[in-house]
Amino acid sequence: MYAWSDSDSINLVCLKKWHETPDTVSFELGSVPQDLHFNFKPGQFITLGLDMPAKTDYRAYSVASCPEDNRLKLTVKRVEGGLVSNFIVDELDEGDEVSVLKPAGAFNCIDCMPTTTKKVTLVSAGCGITPVMAMAKYWLAQGSDIEIDFVHMARNRRETIYFEELNQLDETHANFNLKLLLKDSEGTTAPQGRLDKSWLVTLSPDILDRTVYLCGPVSFMQDIENYLKELEFNMDNFYQESFTPATQSNNSLANSNTASEESQAEASADSNGAVKVFVPAFGAEVEAEAGTPLADSLEKAGVPIIIACRSGICGSCKCKVTKGSVESSSQETLTPEQIEQGYVLACSSAIQSDVEVEL
Repeated sequence: MYAWSDSDSINLVCLKKWHETPDTVSFELGSVPQDLHFNFKPGQFITLGLDMPAKTDYRAYSVASCPEDNRLKLTVKRVEGGLVSNFIVDELDEGDEVSVLKPAGAFNCIDCMPTTTKKVTLVSAGCGITPVMAMAKYWLAQGSDIEIDFVHMARNRRETIYFEELNQLDETHANFNLKLLLKDSEGTTAPQGRLDKSWLVTLSPDILDRTVYLCGPVSFMQDIENYLKELEFNMDNFYQESFTPATQSNNSLANSNTASEESQAEASADSNGAVKVFVPAFGAEVEAEAGTPLADSLEKAGVPIIIACRSGICGSCKCKVTKGSVESSSQETLTPEQIEQGYVLACSSAIQSDVEVEL
């Protein structure tokens, strides 16, 4: 029996939990009895709902296991100020039950297939290793002849997620080439350095002939993308993912989302002043600062909205602005028709005026 066949949300139990590094844990979720199997595209994420002390909070995490297994493996790293991630690291116990929304995400090796060269370079840092690890394990489990250069940047051996598993894959599979680069390589055979353009070519010499999959912190990903462009890499063969909160900037994919000229004029506010967020269906109204994320206000209002990835990727926080204006930095999962109708992603939409919202 497959999970999510009858519902978009199911409850699963934490069957096992362990430390990968001092600040990172992995855990496996499954049903009891373990008769559910999980079908997803390697690289995708699921959304967890956890009962926190104040309320149920949702966050999105990439799946690190293979499709068809009867356990879902997730890996979570402690984050400074990270409410849910730190709760998982410190408080989640074996036997605890969590809500799990069905897998989603365009960053995967099924929709983003390697080119006919059948050569890939997976580039990651930190917890960005999880989706590309799922891709690598999937190809290897399928007996694929895809040649994998697995380039991973970490601080040292102790803080390298999946260190033993990566080395085992390297020893076991001729088409898996581990290219670990550490800032401090003491106690390993890995080279020491920082992943710059020179190291990228050194670790994956024929990278121009490969398909590249990238995941990690935003600054790391921006650097790698720039290195590839400088190398005149064919960016049609480049795919990336990041769960970093979307921010407004001059370089963002900013889109002004306005319910109507009349309603915006009626609900206009000083760009740095107080604005109101009203959700008529729930009789909820809160005050917010102009320029702050719509998601924050909806959470403050206590209305039933799931805010998971906080990056404008998963689409769980889709809502409709019927009056007023927001500025969106991501419309990742929205169709042109939905955008025209006023739908936005609350996590990546900054409030510009008094607004009314439908959920």
